[in-house]
Amino acid sequence: MRFATSDMTLPVLQLEKVGRSYKQGATALEVLHGVDFALFPSQSVALVAQSGTGKSTLLHIAGLLERPDEGEVFVGGQPTTSMPDDGRTAMRRDTIGFVYQFHHLLPEFSALENVMLPQMIHGLSRAQARTRAQELLRYMGLAARATHRPGQLSGGEQQRVAIARAVANAPAVLLADEPTGNLDPATADNVIAALETLVQETGLAVLLATHNMDLAARMMRRVTLQNGRVVELT
Repeated sequence: MRFATSDMTLPVLQLEKVGRSYKQGATALEVLHGVDFALFPSQSVALVAQSGTGKSTLLHIAGLLERPDEGEVFVGGQPTTSMPDDGRTAMRRDTIGFVYQFHHLLPEFSALENVMLPQMIHGLSRAQARTRAQELLRYMGLAARATHRPGQLSGGEQQRVAIARAVANAPAVLLADEPTGNLDPATADNVIAALETLVQETGLAVLLATHNMDLAARMMRRVTLQNGRVVELT
């Protein structure tokens, strides 16, 4: 199974001179200023940033949930800033997956069904969705837990199902916001190991926001936000 189909030497996500400000009373608070950032297939990048530095704004803009005030966001080489809302929605649905600190699984459905649902909404048949969901859960080390509902799964297992659901429609990019924030270190390690397998074997590109330096060290690159700009960490 491979997700990315584009040229592996070209970025799947690229921000060029991106700026974003918010009004605070009569003044403008500049959160992002001239941000340049590129994410390539089969690459994992940790965004290590404290609250209030613009991390969430950057993720929202990268995920086409918010438009920048200036600059451009390219997804698969295609500019998106001036794209109409329906085009941005389709691009987000087809190309970008999201994982948050809370798994947000549907409690009345099994792990398998939670991963099947976005595929069926996307137009796959039930049989096709089931086959792919089973394969994804196997990748995440959950083949034996496929018929269990979220309430019957551990926190780490729930988060791995959430990752499988996020990549069910074969996005090129996965944006993860503190995906292990509620997990103990051993459980978090299992979640990240499963995510690393996806990156290595499918071509998925990952931008993962975290405060955890040990987790960040496992990513291929590490960046932070300084004065509204993305800066590489060594």
